[in-house]
Amino acid sequence: MDEKIIMQGKNHRISDIKEELKSIQDGKLDGFIKKYDEDTRSGVVKLVDTAKKRMEKYEDELLRTENLKKYEKQYKDYGYICGIDEVGRGPLAGPVVACAVILPVDCDILYINDSKKLSAKKRNELYDVIMEKAVSVGIGMASHERIDEINILQATYEAMRQAVSKLKPRPDILLNDAVTIPEVDIKQVPIIKGDAKSISIGAASIVAKVTRDRMMVEYDSMFPGYDFASNKGYGSAEHIAALKEIGPSPIHRKTFIKNFVND
Repeated sequence: MDEKIIMQGKNHRISDIKEELKSIQDGKLDGFIKKYDEDTRSGVVKLVDTAKKRMEKYEDELLRTENLKKYEKQYKDYGYICGIDEVGRGPLAGPVVACAVILPVDCDILYINDSKKLSAKKRNELYDVIMEKAVSVGIGMASHERIDEINILQATYEAMRQAVSKLKPRPDILLNDAVTIPEVDIKQVPIIKGDAKSISIGAASIVAKVTRDRMMVEYDSMFPGYDFASNKGYGSAEHIAALKEIGPSPIHRKTFIKNFVND
């Protein structure tokens, strides 16, 4: 390494180097390591070691993400590939929300995964990135009334069809999380646990989850007492206790709460 660069690094205060490491992007860690690797101060040695561990994790994530494109590579000759997922089949209240996403070829978004495996903070961060970089995003939903009317499975299919219909351009192939959607004239590939195996389905799962979670937070202020902001309508012990005590809200699914309330 150039002696002048080494001396410049050693002239930096450790507190400044620490802040530099905090602000540096994962993809640029190699430069940080080269800059300070020969600084023998114990504090800097620790920071360089931290940077090396971060870089290892980053390289692992690059590989994981590349493997997550397996199906997108397999079906690349079809043209526009759409990933579809839903959230909200199990809750006692609120809608079921589906999302359809077309990502760009060679998508470079890292950390996409099954939304349930990500923290709320990470989901929200990725939501913004996906919405910015996606070729197209479609959201569909079926209300609690519609779920009661036609059942949750049919309501889920309806929300998925709605999401696909909002995509521009029209997709040429659909990668679905586990299901085959009726009444759709586009080739479909159902993938078991697809939200953890396909980058497109994973992206759809994140957008669907964030969209529905934000709706449930709004419903919490409209219908207090059930803690929708926390449980998102799922049947937590506190939610069920509130349901028994104060009765159903206007957004509860009547067919889902028969065991907890009297008609």
